[in-house]
Amino acid sequence: MAFKRSSGILLHPSSLPGPYGIGDLGPQAYRFVDWLASTGCSLWQILPLGPTGYGDSPYQCFSAFAGNPYLISPDDLLANGLVTDADLAPLKELLASHVDFGMLIPKKLDLLLKAFARFQTNPGVLSKPFEQFCADNAAWLDDFALFMALKESNGGGAWNGWPEALRSRKKAALAKARKELADDIQRHSFYQFLFFKQWDKIRKYANEKGIQIVGDIPIFVAYDSADVWANPDLFYLDESGNPTVVAGVPPDLFSATGQLWGNPLYDWAVHNKEKYAWWLSRVRAVLQTVDILRFDHFRGFAGYYEIPASHSTAEHGKWVPGPAQDFFRAVQKDLQKKGNADAGLPIIAEDLGLVTPDVLELLAAFDLPGMKVLQFGFTGPENPFLPHNHVPNCVAYTGTHDNDTAMSWYAHAPESERDFARRYLGVDAHDFAWDLIRAVWKSVAVIAVAPMQDVLGLGGEARMNFPSKLGGNWEWRMSESDFREDLAAGLRNLNWFSLR
Repeated sequence: MAFKRSSGILLHPSSLPGPYGIGDLGPQAYRFVDWLASTGCSLWQILPLGPTGYGDSPYQCFSAFAGNPYLISPDDLLANGLVTDADLAPLKELLASHVDFGMLIPKKLDLLLKAFARFQTNPGVLSKPFEQFCADNAAWLDDFALFMALKESNGGGAWNGWPEALRSRKKAALAKARKELADDIQRHSFYQFLFFKQWDKIRKYANEKGIQIVGDIPIFVAYDSADVWANPDLFYLDESGNPTVVAGVPPDLFSATGQLWGNPLYDWAVHNKEKYAWWLSRVRAVLQTVDILRFDHFRGFAGYYEIPASHSTAEHGKWVPGPAQDFFRAVQKDLQKKGNADAGLPIIAEDLGLVTPDVLELLAAFDLPGMKVLQFGFTGPENPFLPHNHVPNCVAYTGTHDNDTAMSWYAHAPESERDFARRYLGVDAHDFAWDLIRAVWKSVAVIAVAPMQDVLGLGGEARMNFPSKLGGNWEWRMSESDFREDLAAGLRNLNWFSLR
């Protein structure tokens, strides 16, 4: 699509402030939208909204379609008579400084269980909307709710450890499970109803304020997900349902053994035979919750790295051609049929990493903007991430959720890069985060984005994710005092003189 020259802030809802242990879809989300609108920015970029599993990563979810129940607003539950003030007390005991998932999850699930119990006792005005939601979303919701109920009944383990009849989805076993677990299935469906009810209101509010939501589609899905369990033919799995090959990236300067992600790989021949039906339904579903899509690991659509599942590192994989233009033509045709993409695809391509000619060809074929991360740029004047090398059809970032904050990068970068950055930007770097923000905003890039941590000028303690580090990720939260007028005024000024 033809993007307008604009700017935005990257902030996941879990990072919002609030009294309940995690940012949620309650009052502080609306407060952020109001603050963002006051800056003159018109984009709010988020991470995937799916239900997180082991490691708490929004990029490893139990479903590519479902919402994260941990983000459900307790205040909204209170307003709807589903919980009491006393029910909220355990969550109020949690720290506000960061998300402690180990402490949060059991308390949040206990609150949601109480909300569901009250709904069962007195459905009230929510009854018909809930029934309608279940009917409208049956294509993914039925399998997801059953998957979650089965996971609970099997001790929370991955689906490949369930009894064989359930692993292989024998009709009689599934029918029996649906009958025996009917309450649990309805409960998980109700959680999804609550999530999307709350999120839809926030998105509508943001749109009314002139703000579009930039969402995220990870190319791969988690193995332990309803998607793989319900659609095994779409992935490279053996007869027992275990992956034969998995995703990752090869060794590079940052990792001698590469990165072994472990996600099952798609059997693109089957997807092609089915005219990409699963993928098209996924894209449509995400576009019901956001306005613009960021395709994570875009290069995997041109060619992806395939690693034997038996390997413990990513050293001995191989590159395999992806679905490339055929896939995106199918997406474009489907969205045009739905009236959503008359002016092109509403997609931003995360084209970081190894960008080969086939990736560039794919970007050019659909006129998709790629990403330029200024933090990567300070190695020399030829670096494509520097603003003077930007092209209009790109999205410029100070950094992303996977990078250190700007202030921490500057504190730890090699002196050669620090010196180049100071000379290139013409600054003394006493406020390096805003030095980067100003440079990105003044770029010719059609869209400029900064993580909220950089707007706040925070150090490494505020980093959202460290890709090679286990634990301690996805925990950062804003404080109540961070909605500052001086920062809003600074962004307003930047948006004015950079025509954003």
